[in-house]
Amino acid sequence: MSKANIKMKLAAFLLIFGFAFGMGTNFTSSISTQTQTTTAQASTRVSSSQAKQIAKINANLSKNQKAAKHWIAYHESRYSYTARNGNCYGRYQLLRGYLHGNYSPVNQEKTANKYVSGRYGTWTHAKSFWQAHHWY
Repeated sequence: MSKANIKMKLAAFLLIFGFAFGMGTNFTSSISTQTQTTTAQASTRVSSSQAKQIAKINANLSKNQKAAKHWIAYHESRYSYTARNGNCYGRYQLLRGYLHGNYSPVNQEKTANKYVSGRYGTWTHAKSFWQAHHWY
């Protein structure tokens, strides 16, 4: 057996061994993370018309309430309006039934405000609950 042949077999063995014991997962994980990040970034964008409507919807929220809402959006979906988790959808991971088939960013903002107002009273209370239970 030549040295080159031994080196090739050793390299193949190490490669197979590495993937078998998870050494290749960092590569796969980084590709998956990059894809998720790109998807999340794309799904946070809204049209100027939607942005105006969303600003109007949130106009009555105080600075603290907006900050709490922003915090929840980050922790629920990394701000993605298209995030999915079972029967939950969107930036605030609302049950799909609450959105009544309208998954638009504007409807998600409006519905999230109604949900939080009805269940917690304020976004700061919702954030406190989330911090204690890791859901809201």
